[in-house]
Amino acid sequence: MSAATATATVAPGRDTRPGLLTLTRVELRKTYDTRAGFWLLISVVLLMLATALITVLSGSDGDHTWGNLLNNSSQALNFLLPVVGILLVTSEWSQRTALQTFTLVPHRGRVLVTKIAASIVLSILALVAALVLTALCTAINPAATDAFHLDTGLVLQTVLYTVLSMLTGVGLGAAILISAPAIVALYVLPIAYSAVTHVIGGLHGLARWTDQSETFSDLTAHTLSGHEWAQVATTSLLWVALPVGIGAYRFLRGEIR
Repeated sequence: MSAATATATVAPGRDTRPGLLTLTRVELRKTYDTRAGFWLLISVVLLMLATALITVLSGSDGDHTWGNLLNNSSQALNFLLPVVGILLVTSEWSQRTALQTFTLVPHRGRVLVTKIAASIVLSILALVAALVLTALCTAINPAATDAFHLDTGLVLQTVLYTVLSMLTGVGLGAAILISAPAIVALYVLPIAYSAVTHVIGGLHGLARWTDQSETFSDLTAHTLSGHEWAQVATTSLLWVALPVGIGAYRFLRGEIR
């Protein structure tokens, strides 16, 4: 009786697939529903808090502004948070849940889109946490009572920096599909590229357009000029768009074992 009723209520041709919002919530839950993901997120928060406290307890009073604390905390945030993006993608293969995921949602493109959406939402939530933590650290510092000033443009640039860093992790995770090599690539490739471009004199100019450590760090330092925005866009094509493109191809075509 119930089966017949359920069949009768579904209109012919109606899309009964889970909505993107529902799938995004599921992917968000995956980021903290495992032991590794949970403790990694806890580590991100603790690292941000430690960075803010060290900034408050050291340096001159002029450095104890909300903006300066947020800048330092966002650097710590973007050091670890992309690993969460890697695990979000590679866990399907390393924990062999891909078969269940693609059986329940037999459209890999929808799964990948919701993983990217979940990573962006998580980036913004993490940055909100950084704003709150740094505000509390600023409030408890008596020397910084008049330091509650944030440049709106700089905050938006910090949001972009966090999202780009997270998408780099997601792209590398999808391109490699194995957690450990993807994490190694996340940390080693930018350092190796930066070393090569700085050692070889003829590549110094190229570094200003393609070195992630230089162009992305400018996003949290000051409001960018048009020339610097062009450098950020070029670097994003190399370190974000390229891994995400390769990752999308492998995610959609990868063999499930």
